[in-house]
Amino acid sequence: MIKMKVGIIGGSDGLGKTLIYFLRDDFDVIISARDHKKGRKIANELGIEYIESNTQLAEMCDVVIVSVPIHFTPDVIREVAPFMRKESLMVDVTSVKEIPSQTMKESLPDDVEYLPTHPIFGPRTTELDNQVIVLTPDKKGKWFDRIYSYLDSKNMRIIETTAKKHDYMMSIVQVLTHFSFISTASAMEKLKVDIGETEDFESPIYNLMIDMIARIVAQNPYLTYYIQSMNNNGPKIRNTFAEAVNELRDVINNGDEEKFVDLAIKATKNMGDIRGALGRSDKAINSLNHEHSLLNQSIGKEIGLKHIYSRKIHVGILEKVDKDTAILKNGNKTKKLVVANIEVLSDSELYDWKVRNLNNKTESISCVFPIRVDKHVILDTITNLDNIIDAKITDIYQGPQIKKDDVSLTFEVTGLYKDSIENVKSLLTGFGGIIR
Repeated sequence: MIKMKVGIIGGSDGLGKTLIYFLRDDFDVIISARDHKKGRKIANELGIEYIESNTQLAEMCDVVIVSVPIHFTPDVIREVAPFMRKESLMVDVTSVKEIPSQTMKESLPDDVEYLPTHPIFGPRTTELDNQVIVLTPDKKGKWFDRIYSYLDSKNMRIIETTAKKHDYMMSIVQVLTHFSFISTASAMEKLKVDIGETEDFESPIYNLMIDMIARIVAQNPYLTYYIQSMNNNGPKIRNTFAEAVNELRDVINNGDEEKFVDLAIKATKNMGDIRGALGRSDKAINSLNHEHSLLNQSIGKEIGLKHIYSRKIHVGILEKVDKDTAILKNGNKTKKLVVANIEVLSDSELYDWKVRNLNNKTESISCVFPIRVDKHVILDTITNLDNIIDAKITDIYQGPQIKKDDVSLTFEVTGLYKDSIENVKSLLTGFGGIIR
């Protein structure tokens, strides 16, 4: 652990809570929250410190991360700025950068650095590897290289740009896409579309599109609203989208085939690497189809399923599977899992889980063989049996009670199950041995 106190204002919910998981192993993490009861509960569960006062947290920490709703961020920055420690660092993690950046510049003392950031991932993220984070420094002090090196050590994809450029890019990546997706979902609601009924007619690409729309619509609507309303580029983006929708509607309603084709071709050319897009979407579709095939082929067999968010692994006999759920039985217990939230473990992953989690059986087995037996061949064969974790020869004996032309070999064998040990005994007798 690095000897540094990192404070998270807004650590009981959303991205702030997620950051605790990523930072607590490396730093001494302290959080504050509006809901003190909830904040204390999270702190107790995760083994970190809770402070009721934002300003007290700022006085205690080397780095303060402001992770509150976008529209509260400027006020929180102004609240804690006078209490920041000398030569400390303030970081914000909002989806817009111009407003927080300007607020930190105006509010913080000269001996406190600040770094506006935007982690391009959400609270459901389970690891930092290959996740994108944008840094928009107004100026670089001693903290910048330290932060950059830390993020790089986590194998994150780091983008460095200006706050203005960031907000323009986010107006495309977030404002435009969220606006269009929510508009589509809203139109479906107005049309009283039964999404479940459309599944009988859906193609894989439609299913992916619906899932992506649902993912955006299911986000905190207040967060989505402030992403729209607090980005300075928002009005232009939304107006342009509305103009494009109206133009396309009028072209089709007027039966102007030539104009429609012209618009479609221009839009296609502007999409860039079409082949790459087709390849990536094909991979996504094939991956989903492959997992369903694995599940269907595993009915009646032992299988390991990992929940993609909790990371908990469930092992048992797969009794039944449909497009939505998988039913797993382990002894007298039955578990119903949502297919969309699970990954199928490979054979090697399932074996490793068993080694770590099952009560392995170890037994010493002594067996008499003709003296010319090749003990190394026997040992290698035992080691390669299914569900055998380890095997070694612990004793080689010739003497009283053993015939002159015989030898007694003692094997210490560790297996996953009792039956695994019995299989070893059967193997030894198959080699012509006599169990002592």
